[in-house]
Amino acid sequence: MNNIKIERKEQFFVALTALLALAITALPYLFAEKFAPESKVFMGIMLDVPDHAQYFSWMRDFQEQLLVENKLTPEVNAPVFFNLLWWSLGQLNSLFQFGYSGAIQILRIFGGLGFMAVSYYCASAYFTDPYKRKLSFLVISFGSGLGWIWVIDKYLNGLADIRFPFDVFIAEGNTFLGLLGYPHFLAAALYVSVFWFFMQAWKQKKLRFAVWGGLLGQFWGWQHAYDLWIIYAVMGAFFLLLWLRDNKFPFFLFKIILVVGFLSFPPGLYSFLLTALDPLWNRILAQFANAGVFTPSPPHLLILMGIPLILALLQVLVGRMYDLKGKSDLQLFVLGWFLISFVLIYLPVDYQIHMLNGWQIPVGILAVEFWVETMTLWLTNRLRVVNKKPFPRHQILMGVILILLVVPTNLYLLAWRFIDLQRFSYPYYLEKAEVDALKWLEQNSSGDDVVISSLTIGQYIPAWSGNKAFLAHWAQTVDYFEKEEFVRLFFQGNPLTPSQKEYLNSFSVDYVFLGPVEKSMGNFNVSAIPELQEVYRQGNVQIFQWREND
Repeated sequence: MNNIKIERKEQFFVALTALLALAITALPYLFAEKFAPESKVFMGIMLDVPDHAQYFSWMRDFQEQLLVENKLTPEVNAPVFFNLLWWSLGQLNSLFQFGYSGAIQILRIFGGLGFMAVSYYCASAYFTDPYKRKLSFLVISFGSGLGWIWVIDKYLNGLADIRFPFDVFIAEGNTFLGLLGYPHFLAAALYVSVFWFFMQAWKQKKLRFAVWGGLLGQFWGWQHAYDLWIIYAVMGAFFLLLWLRDNKFPFFLFKIILVVGFLSFPPGLYSFLLTALDPLWNRILAQFANAGVFTPSPPHLLILMGIPLILALLQVLVGRMYDLKGKSDLQLFVLGWFLISFVLIYLPVDYQIHMLNGWQIPVGILAVEFWVETMTLWLTNRLRVVNKKPFPRHQILMGVILILLVVPTNLYLLAWRFIDLQRFSYPYYLEKAEVDALKWLEQNSSGDDVVISSLTIGQYIPAWSGNKAFLAHWAQTVDYFEKEEFVRLFFQGNPLTPSQKEYLNSFSVDYVFLGPVEKSMGNFNVSAIPELQEVYRQGNVQIFQWREND
């Protein structure tokens, strides 16, 4: 890895491609901002509003303190949570005031460009041929699965939705979708940089590289502790494959793994203790299954990852990568990374889907290796090229074919953003009157005050007004389904029962947010609830203060 040489032309290619990817994925954001009706406000989030609003709540509170509480639930809880990524963005926002929309774009630029640069470096470490490097980089950056078949199925059969949404919309393992709406996943996937120090320590037999790798792993772990599982598993897989290849125990590599593991584990220990010792965070962890997002079964995994995964599997089998003799250390490392991920993504934990993050790198590399060295050779033989060497135009043709095979689902995802956003509706837009009401709460209430509203508004309350939300998030709101049902009944408009009033009082509810969404849930009758006193009204939005009867 010391002798990796990336020519200036390659650097220009990578930079141009990365900027093009950023520009393309910026288009839906520009559309949403420019064409939003005067009465609507685009909230800056492209996909997955609940989770992004959660992150923004942390970002807001980290501007004031190092450890924060969970404001997406009304229960009193101690400020014990820390996340380096959102703490850093909070500090930067204190200086430059770029807001939540700006935070998304900063992550898109720095996280996206960083991950794409790391991807090309990985490809360059594996391939000496610039053509293979570039092609694998394009597959890693723009490749997607075969989920487009469910899109065609939807329209041909007149279905209301795609049959298997998780075969299409999972962002982990999809760089383009990460750039489009989940840039924090790409920022988290920079854990891959740890592998450079790990391999340098092994190649040069110097533990100082392991020390730097361990410290870097700790740095990334404070942002996304789940990724430590991937780092440890990949190192362990390389260790086992090396042992099998050389038929001797690699003692020095074992030392390297111990050093990296010892120096990087504190964030993992913190996350474990947080969820094990703090009762509220223990209940939050138990609700992660509420999202219902797990790694698809193996047949659906093939659809999710598509042609790149199929080609990578063919490279392992047809390319006889399982025959370890004669394989270089880098080949073993990429093979180990690829294979151990099949174990990681099916770990019996609720966050198993996150283990796909970064897997597109070994998948893309192995896919291109098979495509170029096997499929292109097949084409060469069919065309009877002299000396069985493909002409440049044949390579270009095969490269174009591969890219055309792997991009359709991402083209659909991009187009679907425009279709979805042109509705100018919840959850990506709020009424201007609703945003103004959140600002009023920010200026006229305390951060400890609890606000009850619909989930649609509640998910925005902690970040935009600074209050605690009664109902805001499928995991962070403790007893989520119980509170969701209470909110549904509360806004139906029936007189409150004594038990309902007691329930509100038990959580020290201070304000009721009544806007278009809440009114659509039923016939809310303010006069039937004497405990409510109107304190704000603008347009079709009202805020009431809940006054507990003595």
